[in-house]
Amino acid sequence: MEKSFKIYTKTGDNGTSGLIGGTRVSKTDQRLEAYGTVDELNSWIGLIRTTFIEDEVSQTLELIQNKLFVIGSYLATDSSKSDLRQELDCGGAAISKLENEIDRMQEQLPVLTHFVLPGGTQSAAHTHIARTVCRRAERRITAIEYELGNDKNALKFINRLSDYLFVLARYNNYTNKQNETLWNDNKG
Repeated sequence: MEKSFKIYTKTGDNGTSGLIGGTRVSKTDQRLEAYGTVDELNSWIGLIRTTFIEDEVSQTLELIQNKLFVIGSYLATDSSKSDLRQELDCGGAAISKLENEIDRMQEQLPVLTHFVLPGGTQSAAHTHIARTVCRRAERRITAIEYELGNDKNALKFINRLSDYLFVLARYNNYTNKQNETLWNDNKG
């Protein structure tokens, strides 16, 4: 029988958290803010996955969740004390997958001629929230860019993901025959 582990360690009771590799940093450290935002984004993607029936979208969202976990691990790793980063891949093929999915969905969508207000179906609205969290994650990762070294794939993936989420929100509204609300600067 496997021995279970306790979920609480009490090591963070003093306001610090451990990076992969053992380094302790303040819970206000920018790195924790970056991977915490990626974790928040992953949770939003999980919520969005509960509302999509289309296999291609569901499979892509699962891939995204796995890659976000990789990016979070990457950001949480102290590369001076652990070589885990070398084993993590969040680039090339995953970025191409997002681009291909953006193209596939956009082929079906009407041409965008105005800014779109977030909303529509509940799932599209959730997707817009995920998009804004994704943009925040991108800003947080950029703030610690020095930690990334020469490997910019995490940042590229997050950037492409925000584009994917925008198109996915539009696609959700379109496939559910929900009109988009276009921005009108003459109102209000």
